[in-house]
Amino acid sequence: MIRYDVLKTLLPVLGDSLVVCNIGSPSQELASLSDRPANFYMLGTMGLCSSIGLGLAMAQPKPVLAIDGDGSVLTNMATLATIANNPAGNFVLLIIDNGSYGSTGDQPTYASGKTSLAAVATACGCETVIECSAEETASLVETALVNDQMTIIVSKCESGNVAVPVITTDPVVIAHRFMEEVTR
Repeated sequence: MIRYDVLKTLLPVLGDSLVVCNIGSPSQELASLSDRPANFYMLGTMGLCSSIGLGLAMAQPKPVLAIDGDGSVLTNMATLATIANNPAGNFVLLIIDNGSYGSTGDQPTYASGKTSLAAVATACGCETVIECSAEETASLVETALVNDQMTIIVSKCESGNVAVPVITTDPVVIAHRFMEEVTR
């Protein structure tokens, strides 16, 4: 399974959860699969998806799923320490670890080598960290979204992108409709 396949398996389990999705191909793939106001697509700011997701979870009670990538988390590894020290029971961080920078040409990340993001998250103090196969991801995300325990899931999948259109919705519109969902 590649990231697109993992995203497709998540659609039935998202429910009313607020979703913050990583920059580039992940956001484009999610938007092509199921564009909805409860999805916030990152169109810039690589490395901040998980930080934005945590802040959103801390600011309101709805379940929040941040869909991040290994390359993005490696860009801002301090986010894992921040998450560990500011637990929010309604926050789930899904790191789709395909071992590559998928949006820029599938160059390998250090997660494809010696670096284990699950081990880094645990070392930072995150208490519920699960590494799983791509096929197990949706079930684990579904369980995590209904539990009142911050969870980090590192989903190991194959590298690869699907050709989907770029997001043409104006970023102001994306932000506005998302904020309406947050306050609904």
